[in-house]
Amino acid sequence: MRKMVTMALLGTLFLGTSAFAADAVAGTWKLNVAMSKFSGTAPKSGTRVYMEAADGMALDQKMVGADGKERAMHVKYTYDGKDYPATGNPDADTVAATVVDAHTANFTLKMGGKVAGTVQRVVSADGKTLTVHNKGTHPDGKAYDDTLVFDRQ
Repeated sequence: MRKMVTMALLGTLFLGTSAFAADAVAGTWKLNVAMSKFSGTAPKSGTRVYMEAADGMALDQKMVGADGKERAMHVKYTYDGKDYPATGNPDADTVAATVVDAHTANFTLKMGGKVAGTVQRVVSADGKTLTVHNKGTHPDGKAYDDTLVFDRQ
């Protein structure tokens, strides 16, 4: 009986701590423009910084367009499928996130309450590469289907 209680406590401790495991995407990522594919004009550069917080994740992104102008985006979210406000994204004003597995998450982008696009974010098994597949429609009605590849910094 004592052995069963000990095993149950150890199992609970193990499972409980895994819930607090670090998110594989946490950290700084630099856009690899040469490895990425864009349906429109490619940016000159880009950086994503993912930060963990007690109540979810935050993403700060900076992209420098072909025109040399910097654009910044920010969103704070949890992986619960609920809409969270996004700022600086011309294609979406809210983002909803769900977890697929330890390295993959899916996002739904909405503009004015209507679905405008989807994102699948995958961190490689070795943790060195982040692939972000964006698909949707810009506010002007033009479709996009982009694959951004980032290298961990």
